[in-house]
Amino acid sequence: MRVFSSDGVDIAYTVDGEGEPILLIHGFASNAATNWKDTGWVRWLTGNGFRVISFDNRGHGASGKLYEPDAYTGPVMAEDARRLLDHLGIARADVMGYSMGARIAAFHALAHPERVRRAIFAGLGANMIYGVGDPEPIAEALLADDPAAVADANARGFRSFADNTKSDRRALAACIKASRDRIPGEDLARLTMPVLVAVGTVDAIAGPAQPLAEAIPGARALDIPGRDHMKAVGDRVFKDGVLAFLREKP
Repeated sequence: MRVFSSDGVDIAYTVDGEGEPILLIHGFASNAATNWKDTGWVRWLTGNGFRVISFDNRGHGASGKLYEPDAYTGPVMAEDARRLLDHLGIARADVMGYSMGARIAAFHALAHPERVRRAIFAGLGANMIYGVGDPEPIAEALLADDPAAVADANARGFRSFADNTKSDRRALAACIKASRDRIPGEDLARLTMPVLVAVGTVDAIAGPAQPLAEAIPGARALDIPGRDHMKAVGDRVFKDGVLAFLREKP
């Protein structure tokens, strides 16, 4: 991966393929390779004529680690995305985020609408507006000496995922305390670019797609049948729906 400095924070990124640029923003405790390459997204998009830019969010993967929650608010992390586009000389790109990445993509679209051709908010539906719950159990699970002692099943799942991706758990604990900012529906109503909201139909973390789509003028919902938060990422219905959306005339 290449690295650039985003206001003093090292951000690791990759660029694959040729064509119209699309920026991919991964979810919490993941990284660009796990979220986008291992699931076939980079191959799928490059094979269909897109230039794919993916990066490790601060606190994740090969990017810089910080240990204060203030370093991980949605607007702060969205500026890493904007600075990466600046670094690459890309004035405008399609943007797709998954879970936490969808929230970051939304903050980026709100702050810099002229930089976003189309937006895909995936793995986060109604709970982008209403919130996804108390982050403290997850933070505690990430910092626990013995993961077997974590009683909360959802928190234990995040700890297991963080261990599997060999993440810096202290950085993730700081991140989870700040990166779950709700975005009010009235703010999302300001978005004017085409938006697709894609969520698994049994994704309890994200909440349903339709309420988020209804908050954004002209947005559409894509239900990913029978998929939960983890299994929706690489689903073919998801990929086909995104490709069809990207090929529509803006």
